[in-house]
Amino acid sequence: MPAILPSLLLSLRQLADPRIWRVLLKSAAVTLALFALLAWGGWALLDWGLERAGLGDALFAGAGGVRQAAAVVLAALGLWLGWRIVAMAVIQFFADDVVLAVEARHYPQRALAAREVGWGEQMSAGLRSGLRALAINLLVLPLALALLATGIGTALLFWLVNAVLVGRELADMVWLRHRRAAERAPIGRGERFVLGGVVAAMLALPLVNFLAPVLGAAAATHLLHRKLSADRT
Repeated sequence: MPAILPSLLLSLRQLADPRIWRVLLKSAAVTLALFALLAWGGWALLDWGLERAGLGDALFAGAGGVRQAAAVVLAALGLWLGWRIVAMAVIQFFADDVVLAVEARHYPQRALAAREVGWGEQMSAGLRSGLRALAINLLVLPLALALLATGIGTALLFWLVNAVLVGRELADMVWLRHRRAAERAPIGRGERFVLGGVVAAMLALPLVNFLAPVLGAAAATHLLHRKLSADRT
């Protein structure tokens, strides 16, 4: 657990690295493009669904405007809930670049022993991660809606769920370069949860949410190598 803070601080210090900035810009551009596509598609689908449900122009004057406004609100809510899922799925495709940058600067000997991760394997990992996160978030959505009356219950529930998910995703994406056979990353559940909780909280903050996936991947890299070093001493 004490290794998490140094790992995060080292990640922050490497933000000025041009290799990290390239990943940050690429991942942010892809995430925004996907969000624009999802926003348009989500609004169109919701508008069509509400019209099919009976909220058509023939119902009353101005029904079309009400329907479209409702579709915008629902689409915005869906995008807010889905930001973490999309951002973490996108960073899966660029995770290898983040890990390479961190290892080149801090763990050059370990980098030589790492295996190369193919584009297909990264895509498969990203899709699995995104689908798993989507399924679990949808599963807890009814409980989250029931907790809206508490004021903080909904946000706390989503944070707890995504802390677990993000921690697992970060540990797994870094471990891809170093795993052997069916071994799992030597990062403990408590450490994964704390790291995932920090990154999940950052993903909820405007502007900071663009940095969160990259910082999380970098911190997970430091944490993994610190654990590997401790296991060998």
